[in-house]
Amino acid sequence: MSKRRQFLQQLGLLSAGLALSPSLLACESSSSSQSAASAGAAVAGGAAASGRGVLKEIGLQLYTLRDYLPKDPKGVIAKVAQAGYQDVETYGYSPTGGYWGLSPKEFKELLKANKLVSTSGHYEFGQYMKDGNLDIVKRYIEAGTTVGHQYITVPYLDGAVRRSADDYKRIAEKTNKAAELCKTANLKLAYHNHAFEFEAYGNTTGYDILLQETDPALVSFEADLYWVVRAGRKPADLFRQHQGRFVMWHVKDMDKTSPDLNTEIGTGSINYQEIFGQAKLAGVHRIFVEQENFAASKDPFQSIRQSRDYVKNTLL
Repeated sequence: MSKRRQFLQQLGLLSAGLALSPSLLACESSSSSQSAASAGAAVAGGAAASGRGVLKEIGLQLYTLRDYLPKDPKGVIAKVAQAGYQDVETYGYSPTGGYWGLSPKEFKELLKANKLVSTSGHYEFGQYMKDGNLDIVKRYIEAGTTVGHQYITVPYLDGAVRRSADDYKRIAEKTNKAAELCKTANLKLAYHNHAFEFEAYGNTTGYDILLQETDPALVSFEADLYWVVRAGRKPADLFRQHQGRFVMWHVKDMDKTSPDLNTEIGTGSINYQEIFGQAKLAGVHRIFVEQENFAASKDPFQSIRQSRDYVKNTLL
């Protein structure tokens, strides 16, 4: 996690410089509640049946392969396709470096050659959340439109911008504004969580504020299920409270002996069969496998295939 935070912070510094460039101007339900019980029964009629009714394609968050992708993007993307994935979620784009040295058009062509799509991308919003300058968001929209995204996704918030409930209200306001801009390009904005959003501010949390103060017609959420569980929350509770807003999921498992580590889907401590039984309630239609670390003895490409096979054969 610390590596990811450092990476995003470094990218944020890059984005800050670009934002000043003229080129950017171009553009628990109660057991006594019969209704809640009925709702639960309706979606829990079998995880497999629910998953198959909602989810078809399995994606991979490419951050999983961050140690390999910058060195050989073409080879890595080919291996992702060979592992059985149909969709990829990007990370690390910059207007100068593109996607690991590939322009948006070149990356789109690479995806097409491997029969892949990219419906979502993680883009650094750190500087925008500080200064509100939408120029960098315009560049993300340009790139995402070329690649074929449906979602421009906020991946992480720096600690400096999220110290209070009022900070989260300001974040929600800026998120709405960026989402309005995305809408003009037929895109949607999504927000990806970690665990820090669940920290309490009085009788609320940062995540509660974001869910309540962003416009459901404009802003969607990508539920990182590992981080929801790590924060001590139950995904099903969120899905019931905010039905239909969690259009994307990050699916990564928690190591049984070291909860701060990830492991292959189906081998950890998260009950994914139960969670996938709530797919319709959540509103999910895109899932991305992600794994931020691997056992020393595990080949990462074997790992992503193992996780994909478990999702395909057991959860969908």
